Amino acid sequence: MNSHRKNETTRDGITYIGIDVSKRTLDTFIPIKGIPPRNDPHTPEGHAEIIAAIRPLPHPKVICEATGGYEQPLVAALIQAGIEVCVVQPSRVRSLARAEGLFAKTDRIDAELLSRFGQSIGPRGEIPADPQAERLRQILEARRILVNLMTEMTSRLETARGYLREEIEAQVASLKARLKKIKTDLTEHVRFSEELKQKCERLQQVKGVGPVVATTLLAYVPELGKVHHKVVASIVGVAPHPDDSGERRGKRRISGGRGQVRKVLYMAAVTAARSNPILKAFYQRLVTEGRKEPKVALVAVMRKLLKLLNLLLEKPNFSLA
Repeated sequence: MNSHRKNETTRDGITYIGIDVSKRTLDTFIPIKGIPPRNDPHTPEGHAEIIAAIRPLPHPKVICEATGGYEQPLVAALIQAGIEVCVVQPSRVRSLARAEGLFAKTDRIDAELLSRFGQSIGPRGEIPADPQAERLRQILEARRILVNLMTEMTSRLETARGYLREEIEAQVASLKARLKKIKTDLTEHVRFSEELKQKCERLQQVKGVGPVVATTLLAYVPELGKVHHKVVASIVGVAPHPDDSGERRGKRRISGGRGQVRKVLYMAAVTAARSNPILKAFYQRLVTEGRKEPKVALVAVMRKLLKLLNLLLEKPNFSLA
């Protein structure tokens, strides 16, 4: 029997439930014989119906894909209900479909495929961010959107003339005012949240890590300080993957991960490689003795930096001597 026709998908007593998320509907596959597939609206009421259906199951674990943010309300509802959920990259799931020889694609088929993906891979569940960190993330997202708009408007000013230029200048002025307010909101939010304030101060003990890096890590990497540093490096996307075959030793590369975190971490690594005594020596040793390219060495500094920051949050009594 082909693997994509199996009716029972359990592993270690866990019931892997696949949910295909679209803008308006949710297709759910429960891998227990006799339970038909579900189709619910992508609304709070629909979320409640799904939760009521899967809560009685033995050790339910939901698998869904990252869909550009459409999955977030469902994920939040599941976590709040105490149901473990995993958000996986669509490319990984499609790779499983290709391996099975499954080329048909519908929402219902995708839901069943997600269930089998959970059974086959056993992916790590999401670690929820606390409410204060979630609001911090929302503020940073608003800032990112406005910065992108500012960049676009500023570039248009180079060729704009007359009325068009006046309108763009007015928009730029408005964006600057909004960014100034967001900066104030960000500062106040961290200042009035004792836990965030302590963690930000803790992370900034490392030379090269400023407020932007600290807040970005706390907002986008809730796993920091809660899982092994190698897992954190993989989550962020700075863990090198080997490319070896037989006697050939290919060049290791990084891929995937959380791009918004990697960008600010890269700038922190650049600063640390210049001003942090330990990381500066580490970087120079890689470049001179290890004969690593500067960018490759900087990625290594990023990993080392993440390891240190993870340790700072994991062990409150750990001290930077």
